[in-house]
Amino acid sequence: MRIDKFLWCVRLFKTRSIAADAVRREQAQVNGRIAKPSAELKPGDIIAIRIAPIWRSWRVLALPASRVSAKLVPGLMEETTAFADLERLQLSQMAKAQHRADGEGRPTKRERRELDRFTGE
Repeated sequence: MRIDKFLWCVRLFKTRSIAADAVRREQAQVNGRIAKPSAELKPGDIIAIRIAPIWRSWRVLALPASRVSAKLVPGLMEETTAFADLERLQLSQMAKAQHRADGEGRPTKRERRELDRFTGE
């Protein structure tokens, strides 16, 4: 199975074209090598996806016939990313969210509730 199709099937990307684009931009590796969208996967391969500032990695356990539900994804791959890297990713995401200026972008759930209370809805 092609890597772009696999990444879409296991719900790492919303669409197959977004997955193929990420692979073309060299944000995906198969067994430690930069992959092309047409790279073939087989069970036992290690795939890594660049999610700044780290590379998250998974071991392919099985190949799906088509896109699967989120409940079935753990049976198709297992995460092999180091716990320290996952902590770094979480800290990075929290820092990014903290520096969002008020009033920029979409309101958060908390801001939406405050707006609803203020307007009386």
